[in-house]
Amino acid sequence: MQVLYQWDMTKLPVEHAISSFYDTLYSGEEETELRPERDAFMEELAVGASQMAPEIDRRITDKAAHWKLDRMPAVDRNILRLAVYEMKTGTTPPAVIIDEAIELARQFSGDESVSFINGVLDAVHKELGV
Repeated sequence: MQVLYQWDMTKLPVEHAISSFYDTLYSGEEETELRPERDAFMEELAVGASQMAPEIDRRITDKAAHWKLDRMPAVDRNILRLAVYEMKTGTTPPAVIIDEAIELARQFSGDESVSFINGVLDAVHKELGV
C-alpha cells in the first residue's frame, strides 16, 4: 500500500516507488548492515495494480456511489486498488483480501474509511463472482 501511495502521489514509475520503499528500510549507517531482501510478492502487487489502475479505477468508481476517485483519500484509493487487483488476479480468498484491506484502513485511515472500503470491496467481490 505504501508503494502504491507513493506512486500515486509522485506520478513517477512504480519501479521508482519500489526502490524508494527499500531505501527507507536501509539506513546505510553501519558497514555491516545488509540491504533488505526484495519482496517479490509486494513488487508483483504494486506493479500489477499500477499497470491495471485504469481498469481497477473504473471498477472502484462504479461501486463507490457518489464518490469520484480523485476525491477519495489517497490512502483509501490505494488500499482499494491493491485489494481489487489481488481479487482479480490472486489466489488469496476474497474474504481474506477484504479483511486485510479493512485492517490497512484501520491502521492508516479513519473509521469512516473502514465502512467505505468494506462496502466497495464487497460490491466488487460480488461483481467478480470470485
